[in-house]
Amino acid sequence: MSRIETLNNVLDGLMTRYKQRVPDVGAIIQAMLQDGIIQHPDEIENDHIAFRTMGVSQLGIKSFEKIFLHYGYEKRDYYNFPGKKLDAYWYAPPADRYPRIFVSELRVSDLSQKAQDIIKSYTDEVTSDPVDKLDLDNAMEVDRFLHSPLWRIPSLEDYNILAEESEYASWVIYNRYYLNHFTISIHNLKEGFNDIALFNNFLEKHGFKLNTSGGKIKVSPDGGLLQSATVAEMIEATFADGEKQHISGSYVEFAERKVLPAYVHLAKEQIKRQHRRDGFEANNADKIFESTYSSQTKGD
Repeated sequence: MSRIETLNNVLDGLMTRYKQRVPDVGAIIQAMLQDGIIQHPDEIENDHIAFRTMGVSQLGIKSFEKIFLHYGYEKRDYYNFPGKKLDAYWYAPPADRYPRIFVSELRVSDLSQKAQDIIKSYTDEVTSDPVDKLDLDNAMEVDRFLHSPLWRIPSLEDYNILAEESEYASWVIYNRYYLNHFTISIHNLKEGFNDIALFNNFLEKHGFKLNTSGGKIKVSPDGGLLQSATVAEMIEATFADGEKQHISGSYVEFAERKVLPAYVHLAKEQIKRQHRRDGFEANNADKIFESTYSSQTKGD
């Protein structure tokens, strides 16, 4: 099997489980079909997918990225999130039909000693880089890894202590590498829905709750990247000793990438991915992260 075929299977596995876990995905696609925005789900372009990791010696970005670098992804820009104590990079795909990938990691050493001790009591169970043990040409093995626990199920007490200091930390300690979100490309939809404000109206008409942090539409300073997102769905999580609590799961994002000034003369049918604003924007992403935060999910 070629690396591209393996990548196809890994991405299919991720999306299958993500759709099972996030009912909003299917509900949004069904609403798009119902309103005639698309005729088939395959028409949706996946702008990017995102993963969250813990920045500890044997894990984090430097471990996780090996998977997708193996399939031909290229590492691009670095982003820093001082308030949330996060680092991130995005990765360009081997071909336009594949999503970009955004990987973030928590700077664990920037947290309080108590939070660090809790996190390391779990992550220290992973004694060496687990990706090094994978056969990256075996899609089933990679898929299984991306949906398997890396450490024991956390206690509810530890989860809540972490959530007080970093909701990102508590999300990762429970969810591990579950796909955090996938992103519908808005600019390639039909007229009347290919503008993010109009698409947000469609979402709200159908009862989907949007992330309001920094406004419903997050806009890059150059005006070229506009993003919005649903609020993460609450899932009933079972913790150590069988304790249960509703926590944030995953969500859906939406992105509109404007045509770059050098290419505005092109006819619509000539415009390809390379003609649009690429990459990400730290301030936009900073607000999108909050789709799983209690400030957005409370009341659900």
